[in-house]
Amino acid sequence: MKVKPFRGIRPPEALVEQIASRPYDVLSSDEAREEASGNNYSLYHIIKPEIDFPAGTDEHSPAVYERAVASFNHFRDAGWLVQDDREQYYIYAQTMNGKTQYGLVICVHVDDYLAGRIRKHELTRCDKEEDRMKHVRGSNANIEPVFFAFPDHAALDGLVARHTQTTAPEYDFVARPENVRHTFWTVGDGDDIARITEAFASMPSLYIADGHHRSAAAALVGAEKARQNPAHRGSEDYNYFMAVCFPASQLTIIDYNRLVKDLNGLTEEAFLWKLAKNFVVEEKGSEPFRPERLHRFSLYLGGRWYALTAREGTCDESDPVGSLDVTVSSNLILDEILDIKDLRTDRRIDFVGGIRGLDELKRRVDSGEMRLALALYPVSMQQLIRIADSGNIMPPKTTWFEPKLRSGLVIHSLE
Repeated sequence: MKVKPFRGIRPPEALVEQIASRPYDVLSSDEAREEASGNNYSLYHIIKPEIDFPAGTDEHSPAVYERAVASFNHFRDAGWLVQDDREQYYIYAQTMNGKTQYGLVICVHVDDYLAGRIRKHELTRCDKEEDRMKHVRGSNANIEPVFFAFPDHAALDGLVARHTQTTAPEYDFVARPENVRHTFWTVGDGDDIARITEAFASMPSLYIADGHHRSAAAALVGAEKARQNPAHRGSEDYNYFMAVCFPASQLTIIDYNRLVKDLNGLTEEAFLWKLAKNFVVEEKGSEPFRPERLHRFSLYLGGRWYALTAREGTCDESDPVGSLDVTVSSNLILDEILDIKDLRTDRRIDFVGGIRGLDELKRRVDSGEMRLALALYPVSMQQLIRIADSGNIMPPKTTWFEPKLRSGLVIHSLE
């Protein structure tokens, strides 16, 4: 892998908590508008610029993209974002529920993405790629990082441990309401920079954990700039984009659950009877039931929780995609019984990250908005890597990583 340090654009320490935000794609425009209310420093003015327009404004209108660029320039002119005077790497630690994961903030090469050495496990949509490309083109920067995993590397672990134990952090704060601690260091020592660069050079692959559309957009804009530059050398900053890379063993994938609006014309009794063909169905009562192993699902229907255990032979365990619980549930429940064929486009289904808990599933069914909820056991990093290495793609809405990266701690300029 070809990586490099970079001159990050960062907030002064006194402003970092007010500037840093959740990623653009984990909240709605209305939620961002509410979170940024009264806070002129919020990064949402750059990454969710529609909040500065009346509610209902099309977030993809030219004026909204232009506002993002104007806000980015304003933040820099006002000294709310300041570029470091030298190239360096950064260490970014997140602590949630007593567990800390340590990531290295680096710039990865566009060619590694285009050649498939940066491996993905999800499909991307052209409209979402183009949306992010407009942001990158306009700002000429990677405003938000992407979230990568790499195979565990003892030398990098040692370097990160030494640095974080002996050096004062640039930032150290707890973000609300998630209650996640974010700690951030710079790595400017020449020898350490060389060690990090060499360590990544020895890796055959990196894995996108979160940020498939941002990765695609950054790589496509970089390639576009290379084609448009008659003096292109290959060393320009637009050949790289920003990523936070974590050792795979430190990451946590949580469940990504399903809600369905109707039973496809079936009664509850008929639906449960059809489920029994491929699952052992056990009623669990009114208390939330969480699946505790693969091929075991939790169903909430009619005020009751049920355990669904896939019968032997319902999937091919040698198939990295077919053996995923998202595939089993999609094929045998959503498609076969409920006639939901396309998870990306069918309006009868919605998805809820497990961070919101089983109570959120119960609430939306009890309210009458949804008819049933299906909770899944989370996939593992080993399953993700196996699928990515085999060139396969996971079904939509399979992985949910927590904690999420905080945007605005550092920005990479393409200039």
